[in-house]
Amino acid sequence: MAAIPIVEAHGAKIPAIGLGTWQLSGETCKGAVVAALECGYRHVDTAKMYNESEVGDGLRSAGVARDEIFVTTKVWRDDLHEGDLQRSAEGSLKRLGLDKLDLLLIHWPNRNIPLKESIKALCETRARGLTRHIGVSNFPVALFEQALAVASEPIVTNQCEYHPWLDQTKVLAACRKHGVSFTSYCPLGRGEGPRDPAIKKIAEAHGKTPSQVLLRRHIQQPDVIAIPRSGTPAHIRENIAITGFQLLPQEMRAISGMARNDGRIVDFDWAPDWDRAA
Repeated sequence: MAAIPIVEAHGAKIPAIGLGTWQLSGETCKGAVVAALECGYRHVDTAKMYNESEVGDGLRSAGVARDEIFVTTKVWRDDLHEGDLQRSAEGSLKRLGLDKLDLLLIHWPNRNIPLKESIKALCETRARGLTRHIGVSNFPVALFEQALAVASEPIVTNQCEYHPWLDQTKVLAACRKHGVSFTSYCPLGRGEGPRDPAIKKIAEAHGKTPSQVLLRRHIQQPDVIAIPRSGTPAHIRENIAITGFQLLPQEMRAISGMARNDGRIVDFDWAPDWDRAA
């Protein structure tokens, strides 16, 4: 299998495909991490609100050298005050069994906690050596640019929902403008993508699965990383086998053209004000 591309942003070198672990737990989570690392993944994504202890068990059981694995975790929105955020990072390190994170993200913005305070605390985690890199998640353009303006350390990614039914043109453009990578969660549209007839047709033309086509579409875009979630070893192997083909420009355009106004999957009453479709 060819090597997975690396996305570089402000000194971070992030594998373009990672294992998403949201909603995985117990032995399923541990087994997914082991299966992923055994078949070539070198990027694992978790969060305080997910399963850090099980991910840590998987990292240790796989036997892959620590310096070969890029580990991302996230601070929950209730822990964004000065002091709380740093303690959250320390707790994540203990649960994961690591002495340093590769990437620490603010999981969701919180309009009740000043952004400047949260970003200052996030930057301090890097200055203290708790993490090599920092970033944000679920930040629309306005909040993203505010975060960049007050950050004393480089922000290396903005992790957001992204799949064929959600237009993220504006956030992608803002990330590229500032040399920041974009990490896609729900890159398969929670299973809707692989069932789509048009995507199935493209997959048949390449002798690939629909999931492979959708993930290829992500990493074929500049500075885009995808973190598909799966607890099934066969699907984990399938999701990384996407380096031996290229989607045609017209296929890329056709998939992007599937975006719709009601395409967002992950939304909450406390979510930020999302960007309108381009």
